[in-house]
Amino acid sequence: MGLVSKFFSNTRKPEGFFGRMMVNGMNGGGHAKLAEWGLSEVSIAENADILDVGCGGGANIARLLRRAPKGKVTGIDYSPVSVKKSREVNTAAIAEGRCKVLEGSAAALPFEEGCFDIVTAFETVYFWPEIEECFAGVRRTLKEGGRFVVVNEDDGLSGNNEKWEKMIEGMHTYTPDELRTHLTAAGFKDITVRREGSRHWLCVTAEK
Repeated sequence: MGLVSKFFSNTRKPEGFFGRMMVNGMNGGGHAKLAEWGLSEVSIAENADILDVGCGGGANIARLLRRAPKGKVTGIDYSPVSVKKSREVNTAAIAEGRCKVLEGSAAALPFEEGCFDIVTAFETVYFWPEIEECFAGVRRTLKEGGRFVVVNEDDGLSGNNEKWEKMIEGMHTYTPDELRTHLTAAGFKDITVRREGSRHWLCVTAEK
C-alpha cells in the first residue's frame, strides 16, 4: 500500500501516525466548512442533550457545545486515536461535566433508550456496517420527537465516489434516496434532505 493510500485508509478508523495526522485534518479545512454548513441547517435547543457518533477529532463536539450552551454533548468513536484527540480538544467541557467521550461503535451504541434530543453523524455513515441496524440503534437512543442529523461531504452523485470507494476499504457513499430508504426502514419519519449542490454536500435530518 502506497503512502497516499495508507493515509486515506485512516479515514475509516484512524490509527498510529497517519491516524493522528488524519484526526488533526478532520478538525480543520473543508471538514470545518462542511460541519458549519450542516449545523446551519439544524435547529438546536440551548439545553439539548446531544450524541455525536463517529466524533473524529472532536471539533464537532466543540461546535455542538457552543450551539447548546446549557446542554451536554457525548462523543463516541471506535478509534482510540480519535477518542484521545476529542478529549484533548474538549478538556474544559469534560471537566465541567458537560461533555464525555467514549470508545465504542455505531453498531452497538452503549446507551439506554430515549437518552438524546439529537444524534449527529458527520462524515461517518459511509463506514457503518449493516446501515439499517445502525440507524435503528440511533433511533433507539433518541427521545420521542428527537432528530438524527447526517452530514456528508459527498452525496453519491458527484462522480468522485467510485474513486474514494476504491481507495478506502469498506466505504460506501450513499445517495439521498438511499439514505431516505434506509432511514425509513429503521423507523424514522419526517425525513428532510438538504443539499449544497455545487459542492455535493448533503444534510439529512430524520425524526423519531
